[in-house]
Amino acid sequence: MISILVVLGLLVLLLFGVPVGFALTFTGLLGLGAVTGFDSALSVLATTPLSTTNGYELIAVPLFILMAEFVVVSGIADRMFQAITIWVGRTPGGLAVATALAGAGFGAISGSSTAAAAALSSTSIPAMQRAGYEPKFSAGVVAVSGTLAMLIPPSIALVLYGIIVEVNIADLLIGGVIPGILVTLAIIATIYVLLWRDPTIAPTARSWSWRDKLVAMREIAPMLVLLLCVTGSIYLGVATPTEAAGLGAFGAFVIAAAFRKLTWSTTWGALTRAVRATCMIFLIIIGAHVFGYVLTLGQITPGFVAWITGLDVSPYVVMAGIILFYLVLGCFMDQMAILILTVPVMVPAIVGLGFDPVWFGVLVVVAAEVGMITPPLGMNIFVVARYANRPLAEIFRGVMPHVIAHLIVLALLVALPGLVLWLPGTIQ
Repeated sequence: MISILVVLGLLVLLLFGVPVGFALTFTGLLGLGAVTGFDSALSVLATTPLSTTNGYELIAVPLFILMAEFVVVSGIADRMFQAITIWVGRTPGGLAVATALAGAGFGAISGSSTAAAAALSSTSIPAMQRAGYEPKFSAGVVAVSGTLAMLIPPSIALVLYGIIVEVNIADLLIGGVIPGILVTLAIIATIYVLLWRDPTIAPTARSWSWRDKLVAMREIAPMLVLLLCVTGSIYLGVATPTEAAGLGAFGAFVIAAAFRKLTWSTTWGALTRAVRATCMIFLIIIGAHVFGYVLTLGQITPGFVAWITGLDVSPYVVMAGIILFYLVLGCFMDQMAILILTVPVMVPAIVGLGFDPVWFGVLVVVAAEVGMITPPLGMNIFVVARYANRPLAEIFRGVMPHVIAHLIVLALLVALPGLVLWLPGTIQ
């Protein structure tokens, strides 16, 4: 009963807008105090912060965040979008397709969804507005393209999942490659379906010469260097994910310096934002561990596992219900908090049903992507609305066709687990 009251208290605090880390810690301490006494609860609070944040793998989190910040400072996203636009911009909807491809490219060198949405918003939305694109259509494309950074390695969400579940982080990151490509293709396919229904939403842009196209290829070189430093080094077995994060952060720093974008102000700003984001994530991790003691003492996790594995239905029916749960939860909670709070309970049940935890991790992140663009708390929608200066309701309507496409990809990944698991099986 105490555990149930603590969970309800957590939900109430989250509904009132209390930061997730504080809500988890506060309700966890109250629950522990009620069960074991407040002296014991305070001793847990004294030891948990160090014991949960001193893992070697966690170093990858601030390094990937720092890499994303230096990528934003360097202006790679602007250069990449312009280069891709020169190649595909002349085709109908070419700027929208360029946005999707730039989102995938930015995701491959950043790992931060909100950073990707902000970078794409500042570049592609003005370009599409000048070309006469429908605002709802263009804002929807930008919002959904930003979510690719959650899935395509280096994904901070997948790193956190791997740390929580204690599975191979390299397998998770490489496992996100093919699903990331599928989601990118789904975005492009949705663009063309919308164009087929109404060609006026995206006029044809100007054409470029072959000389311009070849010159533009140079702008993609920095992205390829970072891609090799991070995903390439992990796949080839040259570096661990943590070492690859260090290579990526240093590479992004060098590229920003080479483009002469580093000043004392921009460097300090990047470091400050990286520290703030890291502190937020670490606070959620600490709070989740404190809260986890309550779940353990209340036997919630073992009880949930026994209930799930005891259901007299197909495991895939159970999986469909779990995915639906994540989709609904994503509409109301921060995606990082969802991962840290639910994964310790869900994964034992998933393994008990015979599913692979790496496969499930990628599914959870794809479901979290949907949460980034669904009302009422779709974070990417708010980011795009700020840059596009458009009403939130309009952007939500513009992104809904892409939500449907995401759900189709999610169903495909459930039906064909090899789409996630094949590539990690080939790691050197």
